[in-house]
Amino acid sequence: MDIFQAIALALLQGLTEFLPISSSAHLILMPIVTGWDDQGLAFDVAVHVGTLTAVVAYYRKDVGQIIVAWVKSLTGKGVTEDSKLAWYVVIGTIPVGLVGILLPDGVKEILRSPLVIAGSTIVFGVLLWIAEKLATEKRDQITLLDAILVGCFQALALIPGTSRSGITITGGLFSGLKREQSARFSFLLSIPVITLAGFMLTKDLVESKAQVQWDMMAVGAIVSAVVAYLTIGWFLKLLHNIGMIPFVYYRLVLGLVLFAVFLGQA
Repeated sequence: MDIFQAIALALLQGLTEFLPISSSAHLILMPIVTGWDDQGLAFDVAVHVGTLTAVVAYYRKDVGQIIVAWVKSLTGKGVTEDSKLAWYVVIGTIPVGLVGILLPDGVKEILRSPLVIAGSTIVFGVLLWIAEKLATEKRDQITLLDAILVGCFQALALIPGTSRSGITITGGLFSGLKREQSARFSFLLSIPVITLAGFMLTKDLVESKAQVQWDMMAVGAIVSAVVAYLTIGWFLKLLHNIGMIPFVYYRLVLGLVLFAVFLGQA
């Protein structure tokens, strides 16, 4: 891997990780368009570290308050809105963790099919459109039922092409949460999920004993962190001003492009 490939892949990962457009769909298109070889496990670990750093940095005040309140609730020092939110993040993470553990490897392999990714890009784009059109946006406050519903939606993100942020925001909109609150909860939910994914990738990397290009890993982590941090702020402003529909259109076009590319190769 050279410096240009590292920067391009990190830019793509940082941009698409938190937008509702599916990072996996874009990452499978990149080597097809460029003819590049697979970037390898080490680089995947690096960009996961980058995007995790970005979301923690962006919500650093919230994360700090939530962690402190959660620890106090564990020690019997009272329950607050912040401690409830911490527990909701934990509860919302359980479904994706269980499905990830219980899903057979054979099924996971089938789900990585380019045509499955193309289909899920379109199907979940349509679902996002329905959620946007039916959204009541009545509430700012997250409840236990919201956490369970959004957590179950997040489990669908194990299907490549779904978009973790897209499907969790969809769940939030269906539950009656406002767009900004749905996005905030989605991003907070990403912290344990990206952390777990990073640990799994690191485990696979250690077991594979693959050669690590530490300089390219550093580039990937830094670039993806900066781009992801800027993307979160930009996306929240866009969400407030025009909503999700532009991303729906983009997903539909992307899904059709993927179908055209991979059906042509079949």
